[in-house]
Order: sequence, then structure tokens, then C-alpha cells
Amino acid sequence: MEKIELLAPAGDLEKLKMAIIYGADAVYIGGQLFGLRASAKNFSMEDMKEGIEFAHKRGKKVYITLNIIPHNDDLKELPEYLKSLQELNVDAVILSDPGTFMYVKECAPDMEVHLSTQANNTNYMSAQFWHKQGIKRVILARELAFNEIKEIRENVPESLELEAFVHGAMCISYSGRCLLSNYMANRDANRGACAHPCRWQYYLMEEKRPGEYIPVFEDEKGTYFFNSKDLCMIEYIPELIESGLSSLKIEGRMKSAYYVANIINVYRKAIDTYYENKEAYKYDPNWMMEIKKASHRKFTNGFYIDKPTDKEQLYENSSYIREYDFVGVVVDYDEEKGIATVEQRNRIFRGESIEVMGPGMKNFTQNITKMWNDKGEELDVAPHPQQVIQIKMEQPVEKYYILRKQRKDDGLE
Repeated sequence: MEKIELLAPAGDLEKLKMAIIYGADAVYIGGQLFGLRASAKNFSMEDMKEGIEFAHKRGKKVYITLNIIPHNDDLKELPEYLKSLQELNVDAVILSDPGTFMYVKECAPDMEVHLSTQANNTNYMSAQFWHKQGIKRVILARELAFNEIKEIRENVPESLELEAFVHGAMCISYSGRCLLSNYMANRDANRGACAHPCRWQYYLMEEKRPGEYIPVFEDEKGTYFFNSKDLCMIEYIPELIESGLSSLKIEGRMKSAYYVANIINVYRKAIDTYYENKEAYKYDPNWMMEIKKASHRKFTNGFYIDKPTDKEQLYENSSYIREYDFVGVVVDYDEEKGIATVEQRNRIFRGESIEVMGPGMKNFTQNITKMWNDKGEELDVAPHPQQVIQIKMEQPVEKYYILRKQRKDDGLE
């Protein structure tokens, strides 16, 4: 049985490498044009070239987002951009706009094309239509239940792949076409510049009582009634695979390298466990515990099980829960001395407890007993961002292993 694809977000080159190392089969990235994450660092053409080569050497794929809903001015640079992507040997482009699709067919006719969730595909006739135009994969709208996905799979050709989001942040417009940011902040969500007004605090004002702001419910903080919980389907791996999906997509090109590595690590473990022995497969609660060690909101199953209710929204606040800090990444390891060279990401103190996370969920906990700077001087604390230090390790580690520690505050960002 061919394994389902695990598709990871990558907002920059470091995140791409982390996603691949921690188990992604493919990554989706944005160039500096035409993607829906204008605030992400995104990829220069040079970084894109390096990232694609890094992935291809490991047998992995790279998809490029072209999923803005373009205005006339947006189209001017598209033909040359497409030719550049073709020269880089990208594996597919992701788009939602028919005009963009026409340009791809004209300028890069051999390019594989995936249809974005922005196109709002919710039925098999729509999926059939796009497949006949030349679409290789349809990324389904997020408003579908398992039984609807199965029905689509049964009524489209085998040659059409189906992809769906299974983890990450949800818009109030779940499949993405939202005009709220345009109206509230003059920033076009459909062109990559969303201001996330769905996460803001709101009050109700009655027409004939101007200036009287009434909380929508009884809470001194106000209300966040557009504010969705995060999607998390780690408990439903068998159902996702058996629904007929070809690819499971993680949201999060704006998230940290640690977030990408952590979430991909857990889903990789769960997927591999299923394929090893699907009859004996059993969900491991430790997977959820591990997922919660990355920044997150409370979780929902979206539309997969039942239609969402008021319980799928967050009314208390729009903050993330962050119980762990990413404190370093291993860049080298001296096996003979048991010493790791680490690029620091948050302050590390001698004597404190850290967790070490590796691909395949090879995790362990240890205390930092000895730590040195690049001059070989012993340290009590490594306070400088991206300072290169050495740490005595209790167990072997490898390049790209991640160091994290539990936060001592309330865990809210």
C-alpha cells in the first residue's frame, strides 16, 4: 500500500529543512510573489533553489503557492515567474484562480497543478470539472465530513489526488475566502496580507444607542466570537487514510521551525504506526501531549465528525498556549566527547532541565551540567540570540535535534 503523503508548511529555508528532516514527504512554500502569506519571510529564488535541491536529494517534493486571488496588476510578473519555477524543477504549483491556471498552461505546460482550498471544492462534480481541465490534485474545502470525502473519492477518477488540511489554525472563513481584513484594515486576505481581524476583541452596538458597547457575553475581556479553535486530527489517522485522501496537510507557514518539526514528528509517527500494522493500530495519547508542546490554541475537529457548533470557537482570548520554549538546535555533535554544538534560540541556564527532541520522536530529558562558549569558557547562562555554544549531552544527538524547556509562566503568549 502506498503511504499517504504528509505535507508540511515551510515559511523559510530553515523550516523547509526541519520539515524534511522530521518526516515530511513534501513541503509547500511561497516565493516572494503570488502566495497567501505575505508576512512570512518566504523564499528568494536562491533559497528556493537550495530548498528544492535539499528536498529532492532526500526523495521529497516541493510545491509552490500561487494561491492569491489576483487583480490585474498582480498578473504582470506571472509569466516570467512561472518560467523561473519551471527551471527550478518544482514538483507542483498550488493555485485557485482560473486566470492564473491559464497562464500556467501557457507558460509552463508541463507543470503539475494543485487546486487550492481557496477554490472551495465541496463536491465531486466540481472536482471532476477541474481534473478535466488538467488539475492533478484538489485540496478540498475544510467544510467536509469524512463521509463526504469518501463520496468524492468514489466519484472521481483514480488519477485525481485529494488533499485536506488536518492540523493548524482555522480562519472564520474556513476555506479562506474572507473579506473582513479588507474592510477592517484595508489589507487583502486573498492577496496574502491578512491582518487577522477574526482574532480581535468585539462588542455589540445597537443602532439607536451609539457609543454604548455591549459585550456579546458576560466577560470583562469582551468576546472573540470569530475566533476559531485550531484544527487537530491526530486522533483520527485511520479515518483520514481510509477516507481516500492522498495527502494530509499541516497549516503553518508563519509558525516557527520548532513548531513545524514538532507537529510533523508526531504525525509522521502516527502515520507510520498505522501502516506498520493497521489491524493492531492504537492511538497513543502521548502524541497529543507532544503536540501540545508546540504553540497552539484549544483544538477542534472542524467539520470532519459533525458540523461545528459554538464549542468550536474561542470566546476567552485570542492568545496561543505556549508551554515550552524552543531553546536551541544542534548543529554538530562530537560522539567521542559527548558534546553537542548548539545554536541558541532562547536563554539557557546551567543546571536547568531541558528536553531533547529528535526525528522519530527520539526524545529524552536531561539537566545541563556543563556549557561552554565558542572560546571554550564555561558558561552559567547563554543569553545572546543565536549564540553558538557547546553542551555536554547525556545521550547521543545528531544535527537538527531540537532543545526545548518548559516555561515557568502561565503558558499564554
